[in-house]
Amino acid sequence: MNQPSENDVCSICHSHFNAPCQANCSHWFCGKCIMLVWRYGSTLSPCKCPLCRRPITLLVPSEDALRGRNDDATVSEALRDVETYNRVFGGQSNGLVQRMRDLPFLLPRLLREMMDPQRTLPLVIRARVYIALIMSAIYIISPIDIIPEGVLGVIGLLDDLLIGLIFFLYVAALYRSVLHFRHGGS
Repeated sequence: MNQPSENDVCSICHSHFNAPCQANCSHWFCGKCIMLVWRYGSTLSPCKCPLCRRPITLLVPSEDALRGRNDDATVSEALRDVETYNRVFGGQSNGLVQRMRDLPFLLPRLLREMMDPQRTLPLVIRARVYIALIMSAIYIISPIDIIPEGVLGVIGLLDDLLIGLIFFLYVAALYRSVLHFRHGGS
């Protein structure tokens, strides 16, 4: 979702969203509210989601917030703070577990963006995704395996599953870098 549902409210201020931003855990908050949560805690580390307690390493503003940036000073200020937050924490390297937990947030967004003719990914990123997809498919389909299925049976599928997981993590990391660059990265 590129914006929260209409009847949803911010879980911090319990009012309608003002400059809504989606965290990498898929929860939505007002830009100003989540920045207050961050400033209340340690400003040297990313804040944790008030709902699920996962570290928030990327905040993506909604399309409506980006369009309303020039019309409202409070929205503009909140989005500047979100960009600063993303510059500090959005590009940081996080562990494998966190990357796997971010997959449900990043992959559906990437798929929607790749299918939407109005939004285009940079050509280099799109080409890298297609090359990784083709190479992963060739490996999975080919009879040459690191762990052969004919010898080890079901256990031989582990290398194919591992290649698929590596592909999804690679694509998610590419798309995360695009989001980071768009929403405050340098």
